[in-house]
Amino acid sequence: MAKVKTQYVCTNCDKVEYSWMGQCLSCNEWNTFEEKLVSKSSAGSLVSGKAVLSKTVRKISELGSQEKTNFRIKNFSYEIDRVLGGGFFKGGLYLFGGEPGIGKSTLCLEILKFLNNNYKSLYLAGEESVEQIASRSNRLGTKLDNVDFLESMYIEHILTQLEKTKYNVLIIDSIQVLKSLDPGMSKTSNYRLICETLIEKVKPLGVTCILIGHVTKEGEIAGPKMLEHMVDVVLYLEGDRVSPYRFLKSVKNRFGPTNEVGIFKMDSSGLKPVEDATKEFLEDHETSVIGAALGCMLSESRPIIVEIQALCVRSNFGYPKRSTVGFDLNRLNMLLAVLQKYHGVDLSEFDVYVNVTGGLKIKDTGCDLSLMMALKSSFSKQANKFDTIFMGECSLTGKIKPAFLFEDRSKEMKRLGYKVISNFN
Repeated sequence: MAKVKTQYVCTNCDKVEYSWMGQCLSCNEWNTFEEKLVSKSSAGSLVSGKAVLSKTVRKISELGSQEKTNFRIKNFSYEIDRVLGGGFFKGGLYLFGGEPGIGKSTLCLEILKFLNNNYKSLYLAGEESVEQIASRSNRLGTKLDNVDFLESMYIEHILTQLEKTKYNVLIIDSIQVLKSLDPGMSKTSNYRLICETLIEKVKPLGVTCILIGHVTKEGEIAGPKMLEHMVDVVLYLEGDRVSPYRFLKSVKNRFGPTNEVGIFKMDSSGLKPVEDATKEFLEDHETSVIGAALGCMLSESRPIIVEIQALCVRSNFGYPKRSTVGFDLNRLNMLLAVLQKYHGVDLSEFDVYVNVTGGLKIKDTGCDLSLMMALKSSFSKQANKFDTIFMGECSLTGKIKPAFLFEDRSKEMKRLGYKVISNFN
């Protein structure tokens, strides 16, 4: 429904104010403001009864087979298509969040690289100049000849450009700096106005819109939560800045699954997809090694083989040290207590160091058994074979329970040629 606003217009110089004033600050005349009611919809576009009546209903069965196959923009890397569920949906709104410097803009340039030959794209540079983007593009080795760049922070400039040129993809970097030329808009209503306007504009045109957003200290996309409800897909790019690996996850996807994860590796030439995670996160070893064991971490629904290393050395102080990289310290202390009470591995007088190779962070309790076997190997100096995956969750009673989705993990591990052990021995 169109919003009705009150404006006050000076009859002498046409100065517009949003509250009545005795003297016009532009022409200095007194008592010249007249009240006017303005009816407007999102972004100032008028909504008429005729336009509403022109809408027609449709049936899915009426869509041709050729039209059904052209809903998505494909030919991306396998990792991007995995998360999206088969490519970008034409006319879809994608909210792309992540910490500053994590690689959001870089990944968008990689996406434009795939689109360069077949699709025309518009990139709104709200935070960087075109020269800065060109410098990054040259470093990444991407030629963006089919991309138009617009330096602006106003939604009206985007709408004007979309009316002039037919685009397939629109990237806004970033949604936090985008605003309206209407000075009466508050920041919260501005977010809603912008999103409603984009939905109203891009969906009928079939323009895929990607909104880049920053995250707060709590790890959520900055701005009102309603922004996430209005878009079609919400993606997060996560990772540790000291690690080269980045994980693309979807927390909302109207066009596909929300339990997939894409893995990328950052290097001097940009973000490159990691399709074989097994080779990436395992160190080169012989057939067996002391103080290490292989486990299977579940990242969303994707099984990833990880190597967990443990080092146990006798402590020179009264209070032994516990140190972890990529593993929860409280979980380690619990496993050490279980090993001591139920399995005869007493490490109360040993300093214990734990490391997960590849910079990964394990929150999956299905890797409990692999850490326990690594600790036992370092303590007893007996090597674990590297053709075996240890997979199970440890309880406080000392029992090893099957990991979550154990059958799916085991099937994937056996397909890769590994043995699966789910008991402590």
